[in-house]
Amino acid sequence: MKKIFFLYLIFSSLTSISQEKIDGKEKPKRKIQYKAEIQEADEEKYPGATVLIGNVEMNHEGIDLTCQQALYYRKQNFFKAIGNVFIKQGDTITQTSDYADYDANSKQALSWGNVVLTDPTMTLTTDTLQFDRINQKLYYQSYGTIKDETNTLKSKNGNYYLENKKFTATTRVTVVNPEHNLESNHLDYYTNSGVAYLYGPSTITNIQNENKLYSEKGFYNTKTDISHFTKNAKLFLKERTVEGDSLYYDKKRGFASATNNIQVIDTVQNFISRGHYAELFEKKDSLYIIKRAVAISIIEKDSMFIHGDTLLITGKPEKRIVRTYHNVKIFKSDLQGKCDSIHTNQVTGYTKMYRSPVIWSEKNQITGDSIYLQSNLETKKLDSLKVFNNAFIISKDSLAEDIFNQIKGRNMYGKFLDGKLKTLLVKGNAESVYYNRNEETQVLETITKEISSNIDFMFEDSEVVSIKYLKESDGKTYPPSKLPEDIKKLKGFIWREDEQPKTKNDIFIIDKNTPKRDPLGKKSKEKSKAILKDKKDKKKRKSPNALKQQ
Repeated sequence: MKKIFFLYLIFSSLTSISQEKIDGKEKPKRKIQYKAEIQEADEEKYPGATVLIGNVEMNHEGIDLTCQQALYYRKQNFFKAIGNVFIKQGDTITQTSDYADYDANSKQALSWGNVVLTDPTMTLTTDTLQFDRINQKLYYQSYGTIKDETNTLKSKNGNYYLENKKFTATTRVTVVNPEHNLESNHLDYYTNSGVAYLYGPSTITNIQNENKLYSEKGFYNTKTDISHFTKNAKLFLKERTVEGDSLYYDKKRGFASATNNIQVIDTVQNFISRGHYAELFEKKDSLYIIKRAVAISIIEKDSMFIHGDTLLITGKPEKRIVRTYHNVKIFKSDLQGKCDSIHTNQVTGYTKMYRSPVIWSEKNQITGDSIYLQSNLETKKLDSLKVFNNAFIISKDSLAEDIFNQIKGRNMYGKFLDGKLKTLLVKGNAESVYYNRNEETQVLETITKEISSNIDFMFEDSEVVSIKYLKESDGKTYPPSKLPEDIKKLKGFIWREDEQPKTKNDIFIIDKNTPKRDPLGKKSKEKSKAILKDKKDKKKRKSPNALKQQ
């Protein structure tokens, strides 16, 4: 075996230049420059290679490399470094590894064995790392870890772009810091800003309280704890789950806002809220929803739907208050209702209806100035009702369109059993009109008009089966042919069947007689301008110049 030994104690450089044709022109390629304590050639073992041993140094167009041993293939312009490899690019990027290959023609470096790369914003460790110097890109496919001042990022596959400090990670990605743990299959992470852009199923877990965020697209700022998700977004809090097409969350402020197809699930009260825009204030325990807002109370296999222009839920789980404002409608299989606003206290089970309230319980229409509904706290079923001032109950006769049984008085107090009205006490100025049919033939026989201070009614299948007058009454019974016209309907009679929601989707229908609201709308703006103009005119008339002119 023939060996040629070279011993150099001074720097040795190569001056030969290779040529290649690009677009018909010759473009020079710089050869690698190197030096070592010992240089030799072993054509039998390393054909075409120069063997470099001891304090090996290599330089090529801005990259410096040192190692214990190396093989340099001059013809291919290819360098193999072995043992304690150290690579430096510019003043900021350094890398250590056990081995490295460098192709000077393509400016590609491959390092393996305990690879550690650092730049001013992060440290990257992996087993095998590819360095594309032309595109200033690092990438690995056998697990890697990036650490910066905020986070530790791990993934199976990753690309790091040196110029914009961008790290693209795929497959089993985690980003961990003392407060959060992020898991994803695909994300872009910027080490200088700490912002992660998510492109696949991703979960962020708060290590302190185990609150979670889930999304399939969006961004998360690991330094400010602000996130914005735009696909299948979900926020899992201790007592609520928030879902929406788009979700913004500021953890430090405890504020979240969601847009389109929102669903907020109260995991404690078995209560669901929906709409198309919502704001959640964690520290104040309040939730605000508009745009097709609806509150859903789950009662066994049935549910009650309450819709209004605005839905406001406040208080801790054991003390929740639900307020629904303007154009309110209620739907339940055995109860429907309508009013301007509703106040529900989930602690007491009280629901208060204000401004032109009406409820429909089976065949009965109940109205008054205000209506209070009491639910059983254990079963959540309707237990009783109170109607204050101008209380009125109407039920349409099942066989005739223009016949109505009616009860009215100052106040009413009713009891329910299995969702059906069983008893009703009318107190103060009680009146009633009842059409009596033959039980067998169903032929209308008489009409009874009664007046008393207080009347107690018993119901069976929504029909009156007994009447008890608690004080002296004044009544009269008429045959159908001799019924006076003014007796047919009691004073204040209004049949509102066309306003009754027959299905849960009907709660979103705006009735023709519903007044249009103008919150800061065109009329309000015009009125504000007129007031402002009037104030300016008055001020102008009182000014000294104006007085002199007069």
